[in-house]
Parts: sequence; C-alpha cells; structure tokens
Amino acid sequence: MREKKRAELLAPAGSFASLKAAIAAGADAVYMGGARFGARAYAENADQDGMVEAIEYAHLHGCRLYMTVNTLFKEGELKELYSYLLPYYRAGLDGVIVQDLGALAFIKEHFPGMELHASTQMTITSVYGAKKLKSLGCCRVVPARELSLAEIRRIYDETGMDIETFVHGALCYSYSGQCLMSSLIGGRSGNRGRCAQPCRLPYRVTEQENGAAINKEDQKCILSMKDLCTLDILPQILEAGVFSLKIEGRMKSPRYTAGVVRIYRKYLDRCLEYGLEGYYVEPEDKKELLDLFDRGGFTSGYYTRHNGKDMIALKEKPEFRETDKELFDFLDREYVEKEKKEPVSGYAYLAEGVPAALTLTSQEVSVTVFGQIPQAAKNQPMTKEKISRQLGKTGATAYEFTELETEVTGALFMPVQALNELRREGFEKLTEAIKEQWRRTAPAFGADARGEETAVKSRILADGMAVSDALVFTVSLESPVQLAPCLASPEVSRICLDAASFAPSRWKEYADACHQAGKECFLTLPHIFRTHAVEFFKTNRACLENAGFDGLLLRAFEEIQWMKDEGIGIPAAFDGTVYGWNSLAVHTLKEQEPVFLTMSWELNSRELDPVFEACRQEGIAAELIVYGHAPMMVSAQCVTKTVKGCTKRPSLLWMKDRTGASLPVQNQCAFCYNTILNPLPVSLHGCGGSIRRLAPQGLRLCFTMESQDETKAVLDAFSGDLIRGEEKEPPFKEFTRGHFRRGVE
Repeated sequence: MREKKRAELLAPAGSFASLKAAIAAGADAVYMGGARFGARAYAENADQDGMVEAIEYAHLHGCRLYMTVNTLFKEGELKELYSYLLPYYRAGLDGVIVQDLGALAFIKEHFPGMELHASTQMTITSVYGAKKLKSLGCCRVVPARELSLAEIRRIYDETGMDIETFVHGALCYSYSGQCLMSSLIGGRSGNRGRCAQPCRLPYRVTEQENGAAINKEDQKCILSMKDLCTLDILPQILEAGVFSLKIEGRMKSPRYTAGVVRIYRKYLDRCLEYGLEGYYVEPEDKKELLDLFDRGGFTSGYYTRHNGKDMIALKEKPEFRETDKELFDFLDREYVEKEKKEPVSGYAYLAEGVPAALTLTSQEVSVTVFGQIPQAAKNQPMTKEKISRQLGKTGATAYEFTELETEVTGALFMPVQALNELRREGFEKLTEAIKEQWRRTAPAFGADARGEETAVKSRILADGMAVSDALVFTVSLESPVQLAPCLASPEVSRICLDAASFAPSRWKEYADACHQAGKECFLTLPHIFRTHAVEFFKTNRACLENAGFDGLLLRAFEEIQWMKDEGIGIPAAFDGTVYGWNSLAVHTLKEQEPVFLTMSWELNSRELDPVFEACRQEGIAAELIVYGHAPMMVSAQCVTKTVKGCTKRPSLLWMKDRTGASLPVQNQCAFCYNTILNPLPVSLHGCGGSIRRLAPQGLRLCFTMESQDETKAVLDAFSGDLIRGEEKEPPFKEFTRGHFRRGVE
C-alpha cells in the first residue's frame, strides 16, 4: 500500500456526485456514509453497490475513502454489522469512523487491517481519551472541535496517533456526542444521525423562568455558531500535529464541496511548500468561501480561544442572498460535470509475426496486454504517428496520456478496430489492477461471535413486590442545599456529590456526614475533562485523596484513563453519558472494572433489556435513572458570557423558545462549560411494572435545580413508590417519560 502524504485534505461526500467533485478538486481522502449507521442520516447516502463503486472510484484516483459508522448501536443492530461492512471491507475500504464502543470492538475483531478512527462523537477532549482509544485499537482520533492547539499538540506528542480536525464548515454549539436536545424535544437523536438542529432556532435569555429578555433584538440565535474557516491559521494547525484537515458538509451540494476543497487544496499546498514564513491568504479566496455559504460570517473556531460571543451568528440567516453565478458556473463546469482523468504513460510495440503489445502505467501500477498479430502491409503501411494517435484516444476512460511511446518494426498493417480493442483491454486491465491492490479477503465470521443478537432472559418479579430488597437507591446532587433531606432518608444508599458545586475544602466533611448516616459517598466528575478539570483536580488532589470517597462517578469515558495515569486508586462508576447501548459496549466498559454502569437516557425499556442482561452476564451492577432534568446540551460556549459578559460565577439563566417553553442553563465555571437542562424532569414514577421487569441493581434520582423542600418531596414520593411499595403522588404535575417508552429511531 502506498505511503500517506505529509498531510491529508479530507472532504465530505453526501452523494456520489459530491465524491467525484471532491476528488476532482484535489481531496486526498473522502469520508462518506453508507445506507445505515452514519451521523448524517438525511444525506444522499450510498447503497451497497453505490458505496463499493465509490470506494473503487476513490482508489482509481489515488484517494482514500473512510466510511462513517459513527452512531450508537442498539443490540439488534450489532448482528447486522458484519454483513453490512463485509462488501466494503473486501473492496478495500480504508477506514471506519466509529462512535459506539461495541461497534469499535466488533470491527477490530472481525475486520483486521482496516483503520479505526475515533469519531468526534466520542467527545475526546484530552490526551487521556486519545490514549484510551488507542489502547482499544484506534489509529486516528477526531477530537472535539472545541480543543485548543495546545491540547491537540499534547495528544500528538503523547500518543503519536493520526489527528484529524475540522478546518471548515458548520460548528455544533454542543460538544459532539453530548447533545440530547433534538432527541428529547422531538425524538430525533444526534447520536443516531438525525439531529433537527434546534440550536439554529431563536431563543430569548431571561434571568427568571418567566421573566423579560436580558438583551437586545440582535441576540436571537444565541446557540447558532458561525461557520468555521481556518485559512488564516492553517500552518499553526499543521504545526500542532494535525495530519488530516477535515471539511464539514455531507449535507451540502457537490458545488459547495468542490469550491471549498479547491481553496483548501491551494492553501494546504502553500503551507507544505513555503511553511509559516511564506504563507499568506488572499482576501478574494475568503470571499469566495462566503459566496458558497454564509451563515453570518466566519469564525476561526476554538483553536486559539475557549469561547466567545463573536463566534455566535446571533441573527437568523437571511432567507435571500445574491449568488455569484460566474463562480457557480465555473465550479460546475470544472469539477462537478467534468470527469477527472488520471495520468498514464504507455509503450506500444508492433512487429510482424508477434502479437501487438501495449504496456500502461499509472499510479505505480503497470499492466501489459497483447492483441492481434500485425501483418505485412500490401500497400500503404501504418505510420507510427497514426498508431499513436489511435491508441492515444482515451475517450470516456478515467485516463489521459502524459506519454505514449510507439515502436513499430517493419512495414505493417493492423485494423483500426484491433488497435481500439488493444487500447480498451489495456485500460480495463489497468483499472482492475489498481482496484485489486486495495482489495482484501475477509476472515470467516463465527456463529458464536458477540455481534449476534443476545437472547434476552430478564428476571421477572411479581407485580405486587417492591423492586428489590437489596436495591441500591442513589441520589446525585448539584447543590449543597439538597444534601440534608438525602442524609435523613433511610431509603437512600448512595449519595453522589457534584465536584463543581461542593467545595473541595469540605469534601471530607460531606463524605463523613454520608458515612455517619450509613450511606456511600461518591464524587461526580465533570461532563468534560479538559485543561480546566486537570488543573482543578491537580490543585485539589489532597482533598480528593483525603475525603474518603467510596467512589467516583465518571461522566466522560476518558476520565478512567486520567485516574490510571495519575494513580488515583478510588473505585469508579460510569454515568449515563458514557454510552453502553449494547452488550459489546458493556463488555468494553466491564474491562475498566466499574462499580456500576448507568443506563443511557435515550433507550426505551425494551432496548434496555439486553443491556441489563449483558450487565448481569458480565457481573456489573446496572443503575437506572428514574428522575431528573436531563442534560440536553453540554457546551464550551457560555450563554451568560454571550448576553452579559463573563461573570466567573456559577448561575442559572433561562432560554425561552418559540413555543414559550423555558430551558434552564447552568454555567459550570469550575470547568468552564454550560449545561442546558430539559425543562421538564424525566419521571418514571408509576412505572414500577416496567422497572421490575428490567430488574436493575440500582435506581437513581438526579437533583439539579431543586430546592431543599423540592428535593425532600421528590425523594419521599419515589422512595414510597419504588422502594416501600406505597402509593405516593409526585410533587410535580408536568413531567416527561423521556425515552423510556418511545425511544429514538
């Protein structure tokens, strides 16, 4: 297999036409989705024949093709993954971009030699996540878009992995993989490639739930990010260790793809040839990118800053803007409609009495074909020039001659049709030889492989019984005012304290109070584990080690690697934001030796069956969240900073949407991120029958904004309903079942 280039320009392809346009414009590699399991479910994704054709087309033109398999997998879908990927693996698919831990393990086992890329949907925000994914078989990491150049450089220096980062296109307001907003509002999950983009809608920010807007009319779209454009800092991105420069846009047109790739090809080549000192950007090229798509100006993204108001579009995108017809016609003519030709050199030899021979060479691949035997000319012999002219007609092939040497011995005649057949057979054989160098033979797939559907055998408890006499009843708290009623509750077994809200200087005091009340005490780590978190725990290391915590509740998968690297010997458990959607993902998480796993917010009760069964088979306790305002979005941006300026103080704001609903927004200053919460709590109060069927080892109430009295009332209602078997009305009238009944597509 050929060597990679010094840097890779990676283009999106939402259709075969976009693939061709990207390659024609100069892409080194293309990423594309198949019919299933891609994070752009509404793109013109290729079917099986179309994807195989795309792989072969890319290879014919010296490009690599990566396939997006970057959604979370339900249990029943894993059994389909082998047959789904097999034809693409055989065709020479270069790599897969993966989010789900179970799918990652399955592909690594059954498709050796194919590159595994950790998707940005895995929310890799530090070197710890990259290390962990490398240990699981990934050779490339696509870190969160929010990382700085320094954070990226550290990943490169300490792992040596290929790093792929976005350099142009749409930005999500939320960390990818940490957004449930579209899912909880309308059932269209970003984790399943079906995001409805609620972040592009207008919102009004208020101090109170039903108060007046804080700021001006021009701050309507406070979650709508400007598009990314990094032409100005391209050399610095490469210097940070980035190998693959990724353009976003699988939902955009072939014309857009061609236009953006064309410009980034120009500037990547300029970087590689002249370096930082000789690099410069021409203003007309940035204008051309805006002519292709303009959401309200560009931002250079997070590479050199943590967040900022000027990164937000704020105003709604205008419905009409004047188009550059001359530019569009040029792109269509030169890249969308024109077929790309590969350079080929040829040598033809014709002599009387021996078969005509034609040797063709392209992309370091050579083939020789033989045709009819030329005859001695009776009248007018064929000239070398005429033979060369006939053989040099490449027509509708994917090639064009850069050199064609013709050697003719003697006065010969050969029919034009025979020359055409010789040329046609030569190009067919050359094309097949180029494709063949990429093809693989797939190993057999055993009948007992883990990817097959799990036979679910859930334990069924009698309808009249409480869930379990030995059940662990957990509460997670985000405010110290919520602690007292939980300490006083005899049903509560475990209390998890949020690291950002409970002062480190009092961690030991809090843990001692839990232990004196006969309860375990865990510390809940942040959703995002970046530089702020590393420094926070470095500063408070002694407080962490001396507190006497029974465990740590990890909200990010990479935190387990941080614990290992730092030698932190406290037991750990995984929250529902560490996705275990299927038995293989459970198996991967089991290898990290967690105290318990928390079920995802997005699976319905039937889809949870095999996950609970897998936990039982693996010997891991499984916990189900039965109450809480779900985290709909976790963002590096700060709504407070956007509308008021940075206060450096944790607070609660409200965003009112077009329907009048108010969404609470917390700014977590200790770790510098925002959390947008679901305004209605998820409540499984009254769902005892379904919960008994699942037979969890733990139930959890998640308290976020609740006052002390509200905490006590909710705790009493749920412990009565699910623990004591009493009929207790909850203290709220409006709630949602979340996805427990409906699930996501």
